[in-house]
Amino acid sequence: MSQAITLKGRKVVGGVAEGEAIVTGDTISGWGGINERDGTVIERRHELRGQSFKGKVLVFPGAKGSSGYSAYFHMARINGASPCAMLFNKMTTKVALGCVVSRVPAMTELDQDPLEVIETGDWVKVDADRGFVEIVKRKDRDAV
Repeated sequence: MSQAITLKGRKVVGGVAEGEAIVTGDTISGWGGINERDGTVIERRHELRGQSFKGKVLVFPGAKGSSGYSAYFHMARINGASPCAMLFNKMTTKVALGCVVSRVPAMTELDQDPLEVIETGDWVKVDADRGFVEIVKRKDRDAV
């Protein structure tokens, strides 16, 4: 039996959530990059195109695009299509506002790069209030 990997970081939005990770090394554009009705990435040439982050822990470098970014993440929340938590590397006003309007636990400035530690399918618990992220690798979870 394996142990969870623990990361420490900075809270952007408080709360606790856990779920399966969906990870991308590509920044995400809210306006024109996501379908706010079902949480699917629709941006052309994005590595997650056609995949949904609904109910998952979204791990990504940060935001790109216009200030309309946060509006699409807000609409995704209203439609019940937002991720359950967000972990990202680069803090900008776009991504911070997107996290706030999504009303999901969000963290940044982790002590290890989440894009290198977390893989799609890993089980991730985000405790933004305490500043911890716990990761159970998919291969370890599947072995149980």
